[in-house]
Amino acid sequence: MPDTYNYPAEVERDADGRFVVTFPDFGWGATDGATRDEALAEARDLLRELIATAIREGKDLPEPSRAGKGRPLVVPPVQMALKAALYEAWRQAGVSRRRLARDLDIAESEVRRMLNPGHGTKAATIDRALRRLGKRVTVTVGEAA
Repeated sequence: MPDTYNYPAEVERDADGRFVVTFPDFGWGATDGATRDEALAEARDLLRELIATAIREGKDLPEPSRAGKGRPLVVPPVQMALKAALYEAWRQAGVSRRRLARDLDIAESEVRRMLNPGHGTKAATIDRALRRLGKRVTVTVGEAA
């Protein structure tokens, strides 16, 4: 299970001079922009969608590779990172939605919503579920890119 959901992106210029961004760890998907900054802003949305698609399809999230020169780190929206952490912890625990709901003393439908990448769930609710699954959330604040 990854402990971060920040992924390095590859940025290249295409024949038209646009900046194209891909995420090698996922192996599919691309976005672009007229400037490098615009392309990286779009990359955040692409990363959100890549993570959401993996969750919806029941796939493992890839372990992020290292960022490096020419491979800037893209940070997903906080809500999506929390959803990804919950999804991975739940899968790792090997418990059913029903069992997690019982452990949290909530309805199974609420667990389904918590695991739905398109549904807004309060951070405190996800934190509580993660703790029940033996995980904890930490926050790291860094310089803006």
